Amino acid sequence: MSTKIEFYEFLSVSRDATPEQIKKAYKKMAIANHPDRNPGDEEAIERFKTASEAYEVLSDENKRSRYDRYGHAGLSGLGGGGGAGAGFQDVSDIFDAFGDLFDGFGFAGAGGGRRGGGGARPRKGSSLRTSIKIDLHEAAAGCTRTLDVDRNVECKTCHGSGAEPGSSPETCDYCGGHGKVVQSQGFFRVQTTCPACRGVGQTIRDKCNTCHGSGHTSQTDKLELNVPAGIDDGMQLCLRGEGEAGKNGGPAGDLYVDIHLKPHRIFERHDKDLFCRIPITYTQATLGSDLEVPTLSGAHTLTIPAATQPNEQFRLKGMGMPDVHGRRSGDIVVEVQVEVPQKLTERQEELLRELAELENKHVSPHRKTFFASVKDYFASFTTSDE
Repeated sequence: MSTKIEFYEFLSVSRDATPEQIKKAYKKMAIANHPDRNPGDEEAIERFKTASEAYEVLSDENKRSRYDRYGHAGLSGLGGGGGAGAGFQDVSDIFDAFGDLFDGFGFAGAGGGRRGGGGARPRKGSSLRTSIKIDLHEAAAGCTRTLDVDRNVECKTCHGSGAEPGSSPETCDYCGGHGKVVQSQGFFRVQTTCPACRGVGQTIRDKCNTCHGSGHTSQTDKLELNVPAGIDDGMQLCLRGEGEAGKNGGPAGDLYVDIHLKPHRIFERHDKDLFCRIPITYTQATLGSDLEVPTLSGAHTLTIPAATQPNEQFRLKGMGMPDVHGRRSGDIVVEVQVEVPQKLTERQEELLRELAELENKHVSPHRKTFFASVKDYFASFTTSDE
């Protein structure tokens, strides 16, 4: 399946569509291309998968934000799921994730008839989210962080069944283990979640004393996170299988880690490029100079040519941030700012006035003291009276 399909366009929604509009568009397309409605039609199944991948990304606030910012590249290797967004291996994975959306349409995959006792089918655990702050040098070189993660794990006493050891869950008598019940209303048949087992398909009479029937216990784990070189603010890493424990033997969810970059006192980051401003004097700009400028690895000598203009920029190729995908590194962009001195010695002022005369430029006269200016002011009245 192509990874270049534009998700908004595929679902026929605008980029500012609301979650409800996206859900409605997905259901419409998924129902039209559902495998039960299109037996043997591989193209319909592919459309069904692609629609589900699009919905998996656009219905998740974090993934949608990354997709809007980076496109499909933001979903690859940085917590975006599989090739085009979701980690769906086959249609059954889609039923596990979004089967409830098809309730009431009589599809076997949604209600579980095809899989036998669908209410108790394995389900992937919930994903978790956390964040870390790193500085520019850590982002440039890559780093390792230890995370303290609070999560639900499989109960070691009952091994996730929720039943006290020596006993086991029983098939729900009300729904026969399907987790769904079908009610007839005139000519219509409506499928709903079983009210007795709440869609699980099983009931537990003798609950585990450790987890009280949930099959899970809470614990805090320490996880090592490897942050790749070149990562940028707002990106997200994903630790597969480090989220909440799954249900009924399903796989664990994932852990998403938001990356926040601390401001740097010298550099401003623009994607892979680093931008900095360096002050220089009028004489350095006019006559040229060699300056030591900062880089991520230390000082670098930059030659400023004669007649350099204010705010002129110089680019140090390949000395910026590495690319998180392993492509060419960015540059350092140095902008020179010509500073006007606030105080001059008498000799400096004398030389500048000589330069102004040579350039035939009008400059302000030598500043008088306040009292000298007042004396001249009163003298002007005396002169006018005469």
